[in-house]
Amino acid sequence: MKLYSGDLSPYSAKVRMQIYAKGIEGIDLVRPPGFPTEAWRKISPLGRIPVLELDDGALIPESEVISEYLEEAYPEPSMLGSTPRETAAIRVVSRLADIYLMNNMFLLSGQTRRSTRSDAVRDLLAGQVVRGVKALELYIGSDGFAVLGRLTLADCTLVPALFMIENVIPATDVADPIPAEPKVAAYWAAIRTEPSAARILVELHRGLEERRALIRAAAAKEAAA
Repeated sequence: MKLYSGDLSPYSAKVRMQIYAKGIEGIDLVRPPGFPTEAWRKISPLGRIPVLELDDGALIPESEVISEYLEEAYPEPSMLGSTPRETAAIRVVSRLADIYLMNNMFLLSGQTRRSTRSDAVRDLLAGQVVRGVKALELYIGSDGFAVLGRLTLADCTLVPALFMIENVIPATDVADPIPAEPKVAAYWAAIRTEPSAARILVELHRGLEERRALIRAAAAKEAAA
């Protein structure tokens, strides 16, 4: 199997963390061919990553669908709950992180340049992120994990989401909302030491530095023109 992925893609990171945590072998992590050109759109019509390619060539897009597939295909160790209620608690936090945090941060990343920023768009998206972090404070565990006192799919979604908030939102001239929520801040400090989370954070930081290097190179080229 292949997982078409990218270091800085939070949606890809979510799936990779699940793969690492479950110890799944036999999945090659590859960059999409020609991303984000038309060559890639032949594999992913939306032009997005991640996409999981199965051994028979079938393609599964969308991080949440891929995560559900992997959980069913590799049920042990489980990253869901042992009861429907526990699984619901995991999915609530994961969905909050996916929709209110990660999705808005993905859009907000386009508002980091002051010269092209729309303050109205920035304020709308940042407001949704702050709202999401405040809501997370009500649901998140206080034992170093998102829920249930162990690693779950909720953590896999939260780690890249909080990384994006901490590292991108200040570049939009909005204060990082994580330190203002004690339980969220404590969780974020603790989860970094979990091995699969630590591995993902290394990859995300690597991707961020690559992106920043490209931005610097483009700015230098523009200045020299």
